[in-house]
Order: sequence, then C-alpha cells, then structure tokens
Amino acid sequence: MTLEITRIDPFDAAAVDAWWNAYAAAERADRGDDIPVWSREETRSAMQQQSQALERLPLLLRDGGTVVGAAGLALPLKDNTHVAQLAIHVPPAHRRRGVGSAALALLEAEATKVGRTIAQGDTSWRYELGSDGTGSPGREFARRHGYALALGDVQNRLVLPVDPAMLDRIDADIATAIRGYTIRSWVGPVPDDVVEGWAILEASVDTEAPSGDLDIEPAKPDVDSIREQEELLARQNRTSFGSVALTADGEAAAYTQLVVSGDDGNAYQWGTLVRAADRGHRLGTAVKIANLRMLQHGAPQARAVYTYNAESNTHMLAVNTLLGFAPTERMGELQKHLA
Repeated sequence: MTLEITRIDPFDAAAVDAWWNAYAAAERADRGDDIPVWSREETRSAMQQQSQALERLPLLLRDGGTVVGAAGLALPLKDNTHVAQLAIHVPPAHRRRGVGSAALALLEAEATKVGRTIAQGDTSWRYELGSDGTGSPGREFARRHGYALALGDVQNRLVLPVDPAMLDRIDADIATAIRGYTIRSWVGPVPDDVVEGWAILEASVDTEAPSGDLDIEPAKPDVDSIREQEELLARQNRTSFGSVALTADGEAAAYTQLVVSGDDGNAYQWGTLVRAADRGHRLGTAVKIANLRMLQHGAPQARAVYTYNAESNTHMLAVNTLLGFAPTERMGELQKHLA
C-alpha cells in the first residue's frame, strides 16, 4: 500500500463528496444504517466556512487512485488553544492495513507542530456494548494508540410528536418552582437584547456540565462567534430554536437550543444550562418544554430529537427521561497528551 494523505480544497466538489462518502460509510458500518450523520451539504458548508473560531483541515486518504478514508483536524482559535480535535473515518473494506494509524500519526504530528498539547476526539458505539465500549472498532483503535476515555456520554432519542397533554402536566407541576422567572422562546438567531446573557451561559456549558477528565478550560463569552455559527446554520439549511429563562431583572438564568436539520428531518439538542445561582427552580425542565412546544409548532416535520449527556449527569438524564427520551447509543470522548 502506498498511502497518500492530502488536504482537500473545500470548494472541490468531487473531493468533498469523496470525503463525505468515506465518513458516512465508516460511521454507518460501525453504528448502523439509521444513525444520524451530518449530511453531505452540511459537511460541505462547514468545510467552506471562513471561521474566526475554528480552523478546519479536512484530509483525504488515498491508496493509488482509491479513496480509503477521510480524516480531519480542527484547531480552536479563541479558547482551549492547547487542544486539537481529531477525526478519522476508514470504511471496513480498507481497515487492518495501517490506514487509520498512518492518518493518526500525521494528525498528531501536525497538532504538535502548531503547539497543541492535547489531542481529543470521539467515537460512538451501540448502547448494548456498555459504558466502556469494549469491542467497538473506534474504541479499540483509540485504546491501541494511547487514547483514554475521558468522558462517557449517552445518546438519547425522543420520537416526535410529543403529546401536548403530557407537556401541560409537566408545566403545571413546575409552575410554582419557576415563579418569578419569564420563559422566552424564538426561532432563528438569538435576539440582540438577550444574546450577551446567552453567550455567558453557552461559554460555561462545557465546564459547568460534567466534563470528566477532559483537559478543557472555561471559554470566554463571545457574541461574534455566536453570530458566526448562526450564519453557518443558515448556509447548512438548519433552523435553530432557542429558549431562555429570564430573571425579574432580565438576566438569562437558563438556556437551551434545538437545531433542526433541513436535510435529514431530525432535531438535535445543543447546549442546555442553568446558571449556578438559579438552580433548584426546575428551569432546565421549563426551557426544554418551551423549546419542544415551539419545535412542534415551527417544524412539525421533525421526526425525532437526539441529545447527548454525560452518563454522570444524572440530573439532566432524569429530565430527559421525564420528557420521554430513551437511550439509543453511547459515545466516548477520548483524550491523549501529546509529547
């Protein structure tokens, strides 16, 4: 085998198509044909984005003229600049030939060259394999190359539509607890008058939610990055649904976001957080119910909601169970210290 690893031009349609075909084939082989993956056009739009927050390096793996895999290196530019995010996707027909190992060595070398000291990535496996993922291809590959399981997540799915009467019952149950707060919801970009509070909560979610052994630092609130992300969502044919709980003084005490893919018809739970000073008032449940109501009104075609939570996040998992979510898959967030 003569492996060639090249960075692709995100405006080269054939190269992006080849990258996506390898990515989707590898993911579906390991996780099942019906698992949610980024669509071809969502991937293309992300690759083409001129981001101020994240540098993306998509790589195509070829043996002669045959595409044998896809890989990527993502480098945060504003926060956690000691971290490099790695991804490798090798379809089953090309495994056990050193393709993934060669790609990983190159990614780690590139990350080290630009001063990154931590490599992170993730891999998913069927729920029935358990918390450690023993026996799943991605988990075993990572283990062989020195990547530790820094945080174990559970993917849960909520089949839509949800019975409005059930949401009414939960709303009635939490009404007393949320007294004094106002719930506000919208479709599309975050309104200007609440975006700074939203940015504070979003910046905190990775470190205030359970993060296991992940070597990450608190992010700085950044409205510009939020606006940049919203521009990408529009190009990806995705729609954002947001809800916040506001104090009497108008401060954002809790937030949640759902993003609906216009390509696959599913909704994806992004961040949810209640700030520490306002916990104990069931605000997480309140904003998630408000967002579900808005989702069912504004995107009635959505088939399901997918969400990931740390397996140790028992509180949020309990909220999801209350709303009708059921576990479907697991994901391991992996980490290695680079020399």
